[in-house]
Amino acid sequence: MVLRAFSRNKRRAGQRNAQDLGGVSPVNGEAVIRVSEIFGPTIQGEGVLIGEPTVFVRSGGCDYRCVWCDTLHAVDPAYREEWRPLGTDEIWRYVEALSGGQPLTVSLSGGNPAIQPFGPLIGRGRAAGYRFALETQGSVAKPWFADLSTLILSPKPPSSQMETDWAAFDACLAAAGSAPRTVLKIVVFDEADYAYAKDAGARYPHLSLFLQPGNPVGPAQTESSEVDLEANLGRMRWLVERTLEDGWFAPRILPQLHVLLWGNRKGV
Repeated sequence: MVLRAFSRNKRRAGQRNAQDLGGVSPVNGEAVIRVSEIFGPTIQGEGVLIGEPTVFVRSGGCDYRCVWCDTLHAVDPAYREEWRPLGTDEIWRYVEALSGGQPLTVSLSGGNPAIQPFGPLIGRGRAAGYRFALETQGSVAKPWFADLSTLILSPKPPSSQMETDWAAFDACLAAAGSAPRTVLKIVVFDEADYAYAKDAGARYPHLSLFLQPGNPVGPAQTESSEVDLEANLGRMRWLVERTLEDGWFAPRILPQLHVLLWGNRKGV
């Protein structure tokens, strides 16, 4: 059973603006994070930590606006009033309650969690034996990347209609240093994305590379748990066959396990 710490009750209308980052000013000197949702324990559904028991802290706000974003409730400023400004202590109480005080992995996600001041929360949790993973597109570097257990850098391919700033991406790698396990994860919808993934893998051959077939979720679908499993598995088969035919054996190809189990439902 998934216990939601808090949830969204209704969708709000408004003009989307990817540059509205969702930041919150410090209160009494304490780092305040704009949070979309906290939920778990559940399993990590994708990437290098797939299947691992996890509590998710999803922040609100993003500097990107991918056309196929599957977490618009944590990106679109139309939901801004539903994001809660929380301090480190309050977030930590939720994490401890959801995990029953048993150390596990805490996934920091978004939106783009790199635009939020997660450093104090990571320090608090690591002192208690918890591990922290963060996934970001690699557009904003933070010094506390070096305190993570796992950093997943997921640059966005052409199908997202976003452009990758490789200098910013390199700054994220430099900020992380050699402390966390850093990996590369790329979503692939089509041939253009596949070519982008090959180029990224060649650019960073020292990083383990994970490929994930795209899950096309549009604005009208984000509140629905329905998913076209046949189409999703078809994209998975295409991606597997494409890499094998190409003799490209470097990447690991993984599905979104949570989508296969629960569709596009939130909070799982």
